[in-house]
Amino acid sequence: MKLSTRARYGTRALLDLAQNYSEQVIPLKDIARRQQISLSYLEHLVGPLVDARLVQSVRGAKGGLKLAKSPDSIKMSEVVSLLEGPIDPVDCIHSPDKCERSRFCATRDIWSDMGRAMNEVLEQTTLADLVSRQQAKMSSDGGMYHI
Repeated sequence: MKLSTRARYGTRALLDLAQNYSEQVIPLKDIARRQQISLSYLEHLVGPLVDARLVQSVRGAKGGLKLAKSPDSIKMSEVVSLLEGPIDPVDCIHSPDKCERSRFCATRDIWSDMGRAMNEVLEQTTLADLVSRQQAKMSSDGGMYHI
């Protein structure tokens, strides 16, 4: 399973906001520059994050974005689900009626286990956890940021 650019870039934008959580408002262009994401693409990602009340948007000359909740209260399961949709490797996991083989299909069991494992990792990981991981990577790499 492969996450979309939308989920990956949205997560990076949220990580940037979480790393700068103590600051008031972060201009979107600063996030785009630091994360090497197109500003226009990032502008499209902001709407769902604001609608879900993960991010607060402030308009005006000194406007920008800030997290609407603390980084430790934002789970990656919420972020990925919002930006990606259902996190199931195959449709038949939650909709067995879509496949006439689902009652006796051994591969469905594997896909179901895989989906549960992915959901478990995302449910247990917060933006604060990602901030800690990023800080550890930055300090072990001498402060260089590589994409």
